[in-house]
Amino acid sequence: MRNGKSFYRILLSLVIILLAVQSMLPIRDRIPEQYLASCVTHDRAAFEELMRQAHERLEVGQSKSLFLAIRDIASAEKIDLSRFFKNKNVDDIKNLSEKNKTLLNILLADSKGKIKQGLDLKGGVSCLLKIDDSKFENLGASEKTEQLNKAIDIIRQRIDGLGVAEPLLRGVGKNCIEIQLPGISMQDNPEIVDTIKKPAKLEFKLLHPTLMPKSKSERAPIGYEVLVFEGGRGEEEYAFVKRIPDMTGSMVKHAGVVVGQYGEYEISLTMTEEGARCFEKITAANINRRLGIVLDGKLYSAPSIRSAIANGRASISGKFSQRDAFELSNILNNPLEFELKFVELSEIGPSLAEDARISSLRAMLIGTAVVAAFMLIFYHVAGIVSLVAVMANIVIVLGVMATIGGTLTLPGIAALVLTIGMAVDANILIFERVREELLSGKPLKAALAAGHEKAFSTVLDANLTTLLTAIILIHFGVGPVKGFGVILAIGIFATMFGALVLSKGLLEFLVEKDLVKKLIPDFRIKPTSFDFFKHIKLMAGIYATVALACIVVTVFRGTRIYGIDFTGGDEITLTFDKKIPMDEINKLASEHGMGEVTSVYQKSTADSSEILRIQTPEGQGTKFFDHLNNHFQNSNLFLVRKTEIGASVGQGIKLNALISVILSMVGVMVYVAFRFETGYGIGAVISTIADVVVTVLIYLALGHQISAPMIASILMVVGYAINDTIIVFDRIREELKTNKTKTLKDVINLSINRTLSRTILTSASTFLAALALYLFGSGVVVDFALVFAMGVIVGTFSSIFIASPVFYAWHRGDRTTVIGGSAT
Repeated sequence: MRNGKSFYRILLSLVIILLAVQSMLPIRDRIPEQYLASCVTHDRAAFEELMRQAHERLEVGQSKSLFLAIRDIASAEKIDLSRFFKNKNVDDIKNLSEKNKTLLNILLADSKGKIKQGLDLKGGVSCLLKIDDSKFENLGASEKTEQLNKAIDIIRQRIDGLGVAEPLLRGVGKNCIEIQLPGISMQDNPEIVDTIKKPAKLEFKLLHPTLMPKSKSERAPIGYEVLVFEGGRGEEEYAFVKRIPDMTGSMVKHAGVVVGQYGEYEISLTMTEEGARCFEKITAANINRRLGIVLDGKLYSAPSIRSAIANGRASISGKFSQRDAFELSNILNNPLEFELKFVELSEIGPSLAEDARISSLRAMLIGTAVVAAFMLIFYHVAGIVSLVAVMANIVIVLGVMATIGGTLTLPGIAALVLTIGMAVDANILIFERVREELLSGKPLKAALAAGHEKAFSTVLDANLTTLLTAIILIHFGVGPVKGFGVILAIGIFATMFGALVLSKGLLEFLVEKDLVKKLIPDFRIKPTSFDFFKHIKLMAGIYATVALACIVVTVFRGTRIYGIDFTGGDEITLTFDKKIPMDEINKLASEHGMGEVTSVYQKSTADSSEILRIQTPEGQGTKFFDHLNNHFQNSNLFLVRKTEIGASVGQGIKLNALISVILSMVGVMVYVAFRFETGYGIGAVISTIADVVVTVLIYLALGHQISAPMIASILMVVGYAINDTIIVFDRIREELKTNKTKTLKDVINLSINRTLSRTILTSASTFLAALALYLFGSGVVVDFALVFAMGVIVGTFSSIFIASPVFYAWHRGDRTTVIGGSAT
């Protein structure tokens, strides 16, 4: 260890942690009035008068929020709000209305807490959109369903590019779409629905070659219409534009954001092959004529054609802010074939009952405390250091989530707790290596260096295989699958940083400064010498019997294995005189065997009336209403309507999740084959597939259903199983190099025995965290924890009794066929 190296590791860690903390601030929403007052840089007296007028509008109900009141006053009186906020750079926007709108959006976003809470914790807004019936007249039932599902997929992509915003989208009835957006207030974001439902109909239309109107009301020549667009200095200009487009957006392959030659944001368009040919033909035949770029009936720009354009590229310029430019490019990349009509808008409360939220959060604290106690008991000072690193890990993950706009849900918090258990895996691996070096007689400083050096490749390989899985989920996944990949990738980098930089730096500092005499206690799990191969047939028989029994039970249950997220169901809408606690609703549903039931209170933005919406399995809505009405007679419940709701996890997401997992398995096999050799890759993939299949089968056989949170927990099992298997394989590779005379079977037995203490300790720490969530949690957290706890047990079993025997069988027990396994 070079003196002072630890100082730079610690310094780097502190800088990254501080940046992560800064990105999370403010954690909670700030009071709008106080925040705006704190941001004013000039002409405070005039701004205070503006605020007084805004409050007057709020009192008489002319505006729904302070931000909208300020916007409305500024629009009516032609006030440039940027003169009050000189530190907000919006001077590039010439149109006063757009400038004020962009500025207020920036201030509103800055006033909000950076860590957004999900629908289960905080609620949000619910919007019901309807597809125009006239568009469905000539379609059959299957075609209507296909169009509805396509619209849902497109809207999901618009809302959630990274998959971390956690919206809820589902079909309602035959032609409606429900969208629930977490952590959003319609009072401050009235345009969000318009953004979502825009069809993004892009057209290229030639302008009249000689005539220009002087007003919007001027009569247009035959075949033309008058459109308005913004001139170079922000003023309105008029143009005669052809009614029939010369080319449509269907010939545009991709839209992206670029910075123009004068620093303004533009939308770059790349054509398809057919589009490029068509665009060249249009431009070649109309030199010196203007070509209008029209989106949803609005003329954005009308550049002059100077020459034929053969490269299939064009751009839309329109005095866009950066935010508007990215929003527009996102819409263009996900165009709807028809416009959606607004039906209903309301604000919804948290979908999880208060006592369920409290009990689940308490369970997470207990889980964290259990892991902390575990590390302190087994590793003393080193355990304290690892906990510091793991806490830093969580701060970094939350910081990055805040930066990319991720939404924190209760299952997400549960995943973070389980990440604590998994993150200590790297530390345990290193500490066990250090302990081996200490027991061999090396002094503390040398043992610490040797332990880190020998564990480095194992930690790297284990995390890189999991990272590869995350990258494939990000690239090929959509919705929650892609979101999980993003969070998993962040967690991997944070884990490696915590173990290899922060933890190592702190340990080196303690040893260099001679602050501790003993980092790790002498205690260790007694070395074993089990002959695992002797019991393979017995274990394989038990494994197969359990799997077969679970298959029989699952087949017997049939479609009942799917929850509302996958099958849809009934939704009943109720009015009431007295609120019913949501935990009481859940309790009643359980007593009557209703299956999965979710409820949420919803407040209309139109008249502030409040209703209760309850979702039940298909065909159970009216029946459950009768139970509620009999049990809560003093609430005076009234059934407003019963509606069929579609699945929130569509066929596309289900198929995509399956394809993503398959591709990740192929990727892992290729990587492991490259880093180790083919036999290792085959063993890793077969054992991981077995882990997932058996875990899911046991979960379903216990009477549970497949739900959206279960997808995330299964993906966590995939990551954990791969990690555990790679660690065993890395030790086999090492022992093959150092034990030249042993048979392949003996080397595998030796490797498993030497990693057994690490396997037991890491599995125990992760399992205890999951067990705490299961015993003390509530709702989806319990299911999430149960799947993962079973995955830990099954994964530990398979890394010993499936992965290694498959590797052995692949080489037919001959170590000379293993790369690096020859005795010479």
